[in-house]
Amino acid sequence: MAELVTIARPYAEAVFRLAQDGNAFDAWSRMLATCAAVAQDAQMVALITNPNVIAADVARVFLGVCDTELNEQGKNFVKMLIENDRLATLPDIAALYEELKRAHQGEVEAVISSAFPLDDAQRQTLVAGLEKRFARKVKATTEVDASLIGGARIVVGDVVIDGSVAGQLQKMSSALKS
Repeated sequence: MAELVTIARPYAEAVFRLAQDGNAFDAWSRMLATCAAVAQDAQMVALITNPNVIAADVARVFLGVCDTELNEQGKNFVKMLIENDRLATLPDIAALYEELKRAHQGEVEAVISSAFPLDDAQRQTLVAGLEKRFARKVKATTEVDASLIGGARIVVGDVVIDGSVAGQLQKMSSALKS
């Protein structure tokens, strides 16, 4: 939902600045990942969205679940989100924070989808090419998507490189219809 991402962005940027000031990038990554997972739990969603449950009770339960994973700043951050009725944005905050962290560290995330499993040599070749093209370190995840028929489709941020057979067939189909 675009609206939640818009709401989440300033919170992610604020957490990023906190992490940067305290050189605590990994700690905040762990805290946000934990909180995002808890915020997405079906029982927690029911509690958060229940209009009959007051914010203090939501804070007590949520912080009780996350207690050992959060430092004082993390607890204060969660309390602020609860007070502002923004707890549902935690998954988006966590994702945006990770993007900011990767950009700061000179990394970019890539998702490589291929019709067949890639061996290590193929994966390393693709990653090396992406690192050269984007002039950044690439953290790649791979997945198999049989619907591609052959080839690969790579997504790096907003950039999509479609070298799949299915993509080529779609381009040809579009060209013939024009």
